[in-house]
Amino acid sequence: MPSIADTLPLALYSAAQVRDLDARLIAAGTPGFELMQRAAHAVWRALRQRWPDAGVLTVLTGHGNNAGDGYLIATLAQRAGWRVQVLTVGEPNRLGGDAARAHAEAQQAGVALQPWSECAALSGVLVDALLGTGLSGAVREPYAQAIRLMNASGLPILAVDIPSGLCADTGRELGVAVQASLTVSFIGLKLGLFTGQGPERVGELRFDALQAAPELVAQQPARAQRLAGDGLAQLAPRPRTAHKGQFGHLLVIGGDRGFGGAALLSAQSALRAGAGLVSLATRSEHVPAALARQPELMCVGVASTYQLPELAARADVLVVGPGLGQGAWGRSLLSVAAACARPQVWDADALNLLAAGQVAAPAQLILTPHPGEAARLLGCSSAEVQADRAAAALALASKYAAVVVLKGAGSLVAAPDGRLALCDRGHPAMAGAGLGDVLAGLIGALLAQGLPAFEAAGLGVWLHARAGEELGAQGRGLAAGDLIPRIRQLLEEHCPCLN
Repeated sequence: MPSIADTLPLALYSAAQVRDLDARLIAAGTPGFELMQRAAHAVWRALRQRWPDAGVLTVLTGHGNNAGDGYLIATLAQRAGWRVQVLTVGEPNRLGGDAARAHAEAQQAGVALQPWSECAALSGVLVDALLGTGLSGAVREPYAQAIRLMNASGLPILAVDIPSGLCADTGRELGVAVQASLTVSFIGLKLGLFTGQGPERVGELRFDALQAAPELVAQQPARAQRLAGDGLAQLAPRPRTAHKGQFGHLLVIGGDRGFGGAALLSAQSALRAGAGLVSLATRSEHVPAALARQPELMCVGVASTYQLPELAARADVLVVGPGLGQGAWGRSLLSVAAACARPQVWDADALNLLAAGQVAAPAQLILTPHPGEAARLLGCSSAEVQADRAAAALALASKYAAVVVLKGAGSLVAAPDGRLALCDRGHPAMAGAGLGDVLAGLIGALLAQGLPAFEAAGLGVWLHARAGEELGAQGRGLAAGDLIPRIRQLLEEHCPCLN
C-alpha cells in the first residue's frame, strides 16, 4: 500500500482541473518555465531525501511538459556531481515551448542524452518523465516497452506527477503503467492517484503546490475530498445528563440460516459505536448464540413478516442485509423494511435483491456495495465499475437517490447532489469475510446518533479503514470482529464523549 500521510491536501482534482489551475497560475504572473523549474526542484529534493547516496540517475523522457521536468531534474543532478543519463523515448525534435527550453538547458549542462533502445542500460534511480496527466488511451510503443523494462529492472523508480500509464481521473491502468517507488505530484492532487490501480502504482506519495497561492487554488472546486483530519464529521459531546434514548434505537435485520454471524457482527458494531439501543431481528435459532455473545442486544427471532413492522416502528434507523439471504424469508423482511419510513443502511443481500428488482429503494437510504454488487445494481460488469469507480459511485447515488459507499481500495462515498469523498486508508489484510457487516453497523450507529447520511458514511468508512490499517499491520488473519474495539477507541479519539 502507498504511504499517504494526512499532511496531504484534502482536495482531489481531475486532470483537466489541474491543467486549468496551471493555466491560472501562469495567467496570474508565474511563467510556465518557472513552474517547471519549481517542479524539478521539488522532485530533486524528494529524490535526495529518499535515496541520498544513490549518485546515479537515469531519466526517461517523453515529449511533453512532463519531459521538460525530467530534463531539468537531470540538469540538477548533473550539477550536483551525479552520474546522469537521459533516455529520450519521445523524440526531442517534437518538444516545444518550455519543454524544448529544458532540453536545451540539459544539453548545455553536459547531460548525456541518448535515444531510447530496448538495449539501453538502466542504472541508479529511474525517473519516470514519460507521460503526464493528459493520457487517456492505451500506452503506445515505444513507451509501453520502456515502462515494462523499467518495472522489470528491480531499480527504484520516481514518477514525476503521476506514474506513466495511470489515468489521472480514474486510476485505471491504460494497458501498462509504471510501478513507482515514489511519486511527487504537483499543484493539485489527482483523483486517480487514490482509486482504481492508483494505490498499487503510486508507491510513496508526496505533494508540492509549486508555491501556488491558496486563494487561487480555492477558485477551482475539487472533484472530491479526501476523508481525513478536519474534513471528517464529528459527533457532539454528550451532556452529563445523557440517557440511552437520546442516541437512537437501531434495528439490524438479517441472519438467515447459516449466516447468523453477519447480522450479529453488524449489531455488535452498532452497539460499540454508540447507538443508544440496538435490536436484532434474525432467525429464532440464532437468538441464544447472539445473547450469549452480546447480552446487551435486544434479540428477536422472526419467523414471519408480521412480527417485523412493530419492531421497525420502534427503531430510528434500520441496517438491512447482513446475512439476509435471497430466499423467501429474506425477501419478505426486506419488503417490510423498504416500506418503513426510517433512515436505512442496506448491505449484502439487500443490495442483491434490490439489483434483481425484488424491491424498490426507500428514501433516506445508504447503500454499501462492493464492486460486484455495484455492477449488479448498475447492470454492468465489475471491470466496468473498477475502470471508473468515481463515475460508478455517482451513478449509483443518482439512480437510487441514495448515499453510496463503494467499497474497495480507495473507498468512495457519493451523494445524489454530486458530492464525492474518498478514503485513502486501509490495509490488504482487510480482505476477508464480515468486514462489510461491521461497516454497515458502524454507519447505522452514526446515523442513529444524529449525523446526516453523507457525513455518517464518510466518518464510518474512515474509522473502519483506520482500524483495519492499524490491525492489519500485524499481518494476515484479521477477523472482522477484531476491528470493533479499535473502532470504538478511534471514535473516542476523534470526538470525545465528554468535553
